[in-house]
Amino acid sequence: MTVAVFLVAGAIAGWAWQQYAPLAQYTIDENGGALGEEQMTRVFGPDGMFVAIGFLTALVLGAALFWWLRDYGPWAVAVVCVGSVVGSAVAWGVGMLLGHDPLDPRLQAAKPGDLLAAPLELHTWTPLAAWLVGAALAAAIIAALTWRAEPVATTSVSSASESSAQVK
Repeated sequence: MTVAVFLVAGAIAGWAWQQYAPLAQYTIDENGGALGEEQMTRVFGPDGMFVAIGFLTALVLGAALFWWLRDYGPWAVAVVCVGSVVGSAVAWGVGMLLGHDPLDPRLQAAKPGDLLAAPLELHTWTPLAAWLVGAALAAAIIAALTWRAEPVATTSVSSASESSAQVK
């Protein structure tokens, strides 16, 4: 169930990443495409958007699923973390499937004065870890807040004294 939830969330997050990630714009001239100073700052926009979407999604889903599975102890943490990794991979795959257009063919077809969006891509693997960090953080917070939530015995009573009959 947990993996299925993260799988669906990953597909939705991948679509959202593809839709809302800010992409740098190449300005086409006679020599090819160039990024202006302002556009160079936008190159890593897709990485930041992937991190934001992934962290928040995993934080919310990780909290809900860990709360539901918390009676299973460490297994709940493992299941939630594995599910978040699946969600991250699916989000990246869906985003790349929907939004990654290679730059070279578009550069060759462009005319001077055109603006071409940079391809949607992650520049390193670390944004993928945002899902795992969000889910693990949610599990850690819930585990810390509910630790020893059951009442703890403050006096020790031996089982022999409970079962023995009182003599009058």
